[in-house]
Amino acid sequence: MRKQMIENAAYEVGTQVRLVEQKIESALEELAELQMRMIRARETANVPTATGHQALEQVAQSLQGMVAARGNVAMAHAILKETAQHVPGLRHTVMFGDESDTPMPTQGRADLRVVA
Repeated sequence: MRKQMIENAAYEVGTQVRLVEQKIESALEELAELQMRMIRARETANVPTATGHQALEQVAQSLQGMVAARGNVAMAHAILKETAQHVPGLRHTVMFGDESDTPMPTQGRADLRVVA
């Protein structure tokens, strides 16, 4: 019974780690898309490059923050994988890795809308 509870808890953590990794990847894609659209909008409006530059800098800083978050979660993932080797009952049962049985959550993506 206790072993099953430990396995279930580890499975839930593994599932959540993969979900968070996917969400961060999606956020990175959306931020990159936002940058591209901002640049195209400036070009389309035919305004000076300095126009809206501060907003572009803010989005770029957000992107850098998400890249840092991605690295932090990846490091946590690696630590969890190693930690599982030290938990009795999990050594051969549950793995936290890209080549493991950790499930990939299937979630849809929400479309972002432009709000004025």
